[in-house]
Amino acid sequence: MHKQSVFSFISQLIWVYILLFSAVSFSQKLTSGFKHTNALINETSPYLLQHAHNPVNWQPWSEAAFEQAKSQNKLVIVSIGYSSCHWCHVMEEETFSQEDVAQVMNENFINIKVDREERPDIDQVYMTAVQLIQGRVGWPLNVIVLPNGKPLYGGTYQTKTDWIKLLNSLSKTYKEQPEKTTEFANRIAAGIQEKNEFGTEKGSVFFSKELLNTNITTLKENWDLTYGGLKGQQKFMLPANINFLLDYVILSNDAQAKKYIKLSLNNMALRGVYDHVEGGFFRYSVDTKWQLPHFEKMLYDNAQLLSVYANAYKVFKNPLYKERIEETYQFLNTIFKSKSGPYIAALDADVNSEEGVYYLWNLEELKALITNRFDLFKAYYNILKENALESESYHLFTTETSSEFCANQNISEAEFINLNIEWKTNLQQARQQRQIPRKDDKIIVSWNALLISGLVDVYKALGDVKYLHEAQKVYTSLLKNAYRFQNLVHSYKKNSKPVAAFLDDYVFMTKASFDLYSVTTELEYLDQATKLLNQTKEKFTDSESVFYKFNSGKELISKIITTNDGVQPSANAVMAQNLLKLGHFYYNEAYLNESKNMLIAMHEKIASFPESYSQWFALQLNMTFPYYEIAVVGNKAPTLLSEFNTKHLPNAIVVGSSKPKNQNLFESRFVAGETYIYVCEERACKLPVQTVDEALEQMETERY
Repeated sequence: MHKQSVFSFISQLIWVYILLFSAVSFSQKLTSGFKHTNALINETSPYLLQHAHNPVNWQPWSEAAFEQAKSQNKLVIVSIGYSSCHWCHVMEEETFSQEDVAQVMNENFINIKVDREERPDIDQVYMTAVQLIQGRVGWPLNVIVLPNGKPLYGGTYQTKTDWIKLLNSLSKTYKEQPEKTTEFANRIAAGIQEKNEFGTEKGSVFFSKELLNTNITTLKENWDLTYGGLKGQQKFMLPANINFLLDYVILSNDAQAKKYIKLSLNNMALRGVYDHVEGGFFRYSVDTKWQLPHFEKMLYDNAQLLSVYANAYKVFKNPLYKERIEETYQFLNTIFKSKSGPYIAALDADVNSEEGVYYLWNLEELKALITNRFDLFKAYYNILKENALESESYHLFTTETSSEFCANQNISEAEFINLNIEWKTNLQQARQQRQIPRKDDKIIVSWNALLISGLVDVYKALGDVKYLHEAQKVYTSLLKNAYRFQNLVHSYKKNSKPVAAFLDDYVFMTKASFDLYSVTTELEYLDQATKLLNQTKEKFTDSESVFYKFNSGKELISKIITTNDGVQPSANAVMAQNLLKLGHFYYNEAYLNESKNMLIAMHEKIASFPESYSQWFALQLNMTFPYYEIAVVGNKAPTLLSEFNTKHLPNAIVVGSSKPKNQNLFESRFVAGETYIYVCEERACKLPVQTVDEALEQMETERY
């Protein structure tokens, strides 16, 4: 062997020994001082590690666990949750930490723990099962399955007593009547498969304003016109829904919709679902008035709300929206940003099993901290006896803007702003002395892609280049760490086991790539968007429908196809939007036809349940109103693009080039020393103009 090769081999061997020794030492540190340690100790998910010292013999999801179940003829418990889930913590403490519960589980079951944020595909399959069995879902999601993975039972949180009774009953039935359990599990598995079958029929639908009006009328029936948001005992912010409505009010000038969306945006920004001390939005409100939140903070919410308030600021120019954008970004940058650049997943709701204590204040604390004009502080942040919680503590919220409050209190706005800065500084310093909630520090690609798009939208709205630079840094880091061997992984952190990316990872990264291209004109982003779109088609195409599968593997009991929006936009809807944008950019008829066929296939669902399909609605707007390709060509292209960016243009792609390029939208349009704007519709272009205002005049379309 060559001397250099020998040296290299020995060096590598030394590193292997160092890593092995470090791993053993680290494992010993993790297990020392605990009575119980199970196989989850070798995982990196914060949620799984929270269960690593349960007496239950938890295992991570694996083929080996199911083989063990088959060889021992045992049922399998698949318990699914996530690190910031309050009721997951409760069940872990009250049930899974108990010796008598563990005895029943270990003797009769193979026990698997799943982090739904690491494996959303597993969560999707068994969430469908629980919907079929119980009619409702939540987390922790506890499913009892046969050794072949087919579900026998599914439910959410249960008390220790009920859990033991359930396990004993199911174990007894499985042993004494195996044919009965197999028959039931087969029926549920068939139901899951049926839920994910969409067929290939395409049909024909004419996307008219009348059809859109009909669907919007149905959607309006579920609007809360008093406090905003949707009707119900809890209030989720649903950014995908709001972004669609912003597009809709621009194109329709619907007065009621405009009033509703401003009501929703204002209450979300002012009331208790927003953290008035450190910034950032909580996950949802547990009441109808947006006053008391569930206190976990998620990256996907805050990332999308950056987009929402950026787009809303462009439409309404409300300074409150700009303030919330800046504070939310500051919060994310301070608390969520990882050392490597991208942003972590979540901040827990609990500290030491108590929800919200990090955010709440008792009256004595507030009086001690707010020494300047406590009377005004108390009035502005609603420190009233009727708002006290059971713990006699308070969560800060407002019901009016600072200017409205100042007018009512007869105080100058400048004086009040200084007071509010002083109050917040005191409260922030006090919080820094508290134990911060646990962080889920894994990097999820799809959520960071949403953040990239959110930061681009903020850059477009505010014109501050720091937001664009941050978006570019996150994007570069993701490609470096999550795009391995030209394939995306879903999430990562130090020493984590890579899981192949899912549909939303590819789709949201495609959108983020094109968003970056549209504001920078840098071709590397366009090339990456095109590559990711084609990879999505290769990996996730469903041969039996016009939609895309959630995962590319076949290890689960059913394929998964999701089309509805939730707290995140539908990946299939965003895929259809990506096809539309790139179809218009490249003049690619196949992309455009596919996008239209996907929307046609959603027609009946949109009409029946419009509140669940807002991003398909957004695509319907694109198909109903004229859709424009705007190309800015010449050395002043960056300046004119920045001016375009301040406008909210829901029915257009805006791209630019300061040099001659061979893409269809730029070909033969470069004139040395001049900059022209080309407004095109269905490949027919109007006369080139040189100002944004002239271009916007060419885009004027008939309103409702």
